[in-house]
Amino acid sequence: QVQLVESGGGLVQAGGSLRLSCAASGGTFSSYVMGWFRQAPGKEREFVAASSWSGGGTDYADSVKGRFTISRDNAKNTVSLEMNSLKPEDTAVYYCARGRRFGQIERRAMEYDRWGQGTQVTVSS
Repeated sequence: QVQLVESGGGLVQAGGSLRLSCAASGGTFSSYVMGWFRQAPGKEREFVAASSWSGGGTDYADSVKGRFTISRDNAKNTVSLEMNSLKPEDTAVYYCARGRRFGQIERRAMEYDRWGQGTQVTVSS
């Protein structure tokens, strides 16, 4: 059973940058759609970004488009989320998730079946 572990979260000033990473152990996600989601206190988990299984396609929520970049290294079983121009509204726990094998990119959380424990990102004003 594959496990996902996120890292790279922390406290940054508005306008700053962070790079989150997700590493898989006990398996591989090289053939899976991979996504990043986030959840702030009192709010539902929301889609942030996703990468096709081959890394040839990406999708972003409108709220992060142009600021965040998702990338993956299937050889290393890692997926990253580079976050630039961070805003206080980006404050949340960020989760890495595995989607469908050889599937299409999805924004719905229900389409992802493996989740990391999350890493906290806090952006101060």
